[in-house]
Parts: sequence; C-alpha cells; structure tokens
Amino acid sequence: MKKRRRKNWIHPKILYICLSVLCVMLVLLSFKFTDRFAGVKATVGNIVTPMQKGINSVGRYISDKMDLLSSKESLLAENEELRKKLNDLSYDNKILARENSELESYRELYKLDKVYPDYPKVAARVISRDGNNWFHVFTIDKGKKDGIKVDMNVIAGNGLVGIVSEVGESYAKVRAIIDDKSNVSSMFEKTGETCIVKGNMESIYNGYIDIEMISNSAKISQGDEVVTSHVSDKFLQGLSVGYVKDVVSDKSAQTKTAHLIPAVNFDQLENVLVITQLKDNSEIEDIKNYD
Repeated sequence: MKKRRRKNWIHPKILYICLSVLCVMLVLLSFKFTDRFAGVKATVGNIVTPMQKGINSVGRYISDKMDLLSSKESLLAENEELRKKLNDLSYDNKILARENSELESYRELYKLDKVYPDYPKVAARVISRDGNNWFHVFTIDKGKKDGIKVDMNVIAGNGLVGIVSEVGESYAKVRAIIDDKSNVSSMFEKTGETCIVKGNMESIYNGYIDIEMISNSAKISQGDEVVTSHVSDKFLQGLSVGYVKDVVSDKSAQTKTAHLIPAVNFDQLENVLVITQLKDNSEIEDIKNYD
C-alpha cells in the first residue's frame, strides 16, 4: 500500500503574523525611504485612483438607488396612512351630515309642535314609501303599541302631510294629501270660504295639487293660505294645507279652480308628527241627523 502524503499547510495564525510583520515593515520603510518610494507611490496611486473613482461612483449610485427606494417605500406607506385617514374623515363627515340633517328635521318638528300646541302628538320616523319618488303613501315606525289609530292626522314641515290609513302593531301607513285618492275638506284661512283640496300625482311633479269647489264669489288671491275646514269629518280644523296659486274662474259651473302649493315638501320626508287626537264628529253627526 502506498502511504498517503501529508499535505503541507501553514497555520492561519502564523500566516497572519507574517503578513502583519510585512505590513509594519513596509510602513516603516515608506517613512524612512520616502523619496525612493515616491515613484512606486505615484504608480500605485495612478492605478488605484481610477479604481477608487469607479468604486465611489458605483457606491454613490447604489446609495442613491437605496435612498430612492427607501423614500418611495416611505411615501407609499405615508400615502396609505393618509388614504385611511381620508376614508375615516369621509365616513365621519357622512355621519356628521346625517346627524345634522336629523337635527334640523327635529328642529322643524319642534317648531311645528309649537304651532299646534293644543294637539297631543307622537314623533315618528318614515321607514319606507310606496311607489315613486314622492311620499304619497309611506310607512312610519309607530303603530298600535304607540297609540296610533286609523284616521289620525299627520303633520310635518309647515303643515298637513296626510292621514293614517292602516295600523299594525309597530307600524302605520300614511296616505298623503298629494295621493290621487285624497280629498281634504278645506277653507281659505282669510275668508273662511270652503273648498276641496284634491290630490293629483301628475300635478305634484310641477310642484302643486288642485283646489276644487271654490265659489265664484269667493274673494281669493295668489298666496292665500288654505287650512283644514271645520266641516271635515276626519281632518282636525286649522291645519295648514298650503298656499293658493293660479286661480281660474269657470263661469259655466259657477265655481273657481286653483292650484295649491303644499305646505310640506313631499319628496323629502324623514320624520313626522302624528296627532293622537281623532276628529270629534259629534257636531257633524248632529247636523246630518237634524237634516
């Protein structure tokens, strides 16, 4: 068998010591023989300097790119944080706008409550509507358990909205005065002369409904207020219905007609007041019985 040859190697510590001694010697020699090594220094400098410039350029390029990348990441993180804050602010603004709208609606109801202080009332929120964009028939969140009954009058804005037509345990439906099936026995507040306010879903798109059965002798003019009449069998007396617009005489029928601008905005109803007092029809029944 052949014997394995041992590999000759130098211990790292010995190599480190030798290189250290060599470096020290070169430093000493460079100090002692500065003039003699000037040429060598210049040659080495000429070789190393371009290399240093290249290394420095590469280093600066890498450093700039790293700074740019870091700045980009920082900006992206900052933009993401700002976007979240903007979304939060947008949501808060929507909530605040909603709360302000509700507060304004409650303020209007409070003012309206003061206009008719003699009538007991229950506030209710509109929770749905039937049909088109107009609140001609809508549902409120109060019902039998809250004391709501059929034929109770409903007000909002500056006056009469309509009448309760259906009642459930915790809800009620309201038929507005603009509905085609609605007829409100009314009178002109200034003269006391009677008329009928008739709902008209076609006319309301132009901002008004109809007034019929006006006596030709009635002295009425543009802007006169119309209120619920004392002879109405369901509507309480004196509730504002709206204001006269465009009076037209019909000599053949011995009557006048007019348009009425409602006292309530029927495309924006959020909260209403239900008057929990029903119309007392005893006087009307007595007149009917007497006749």
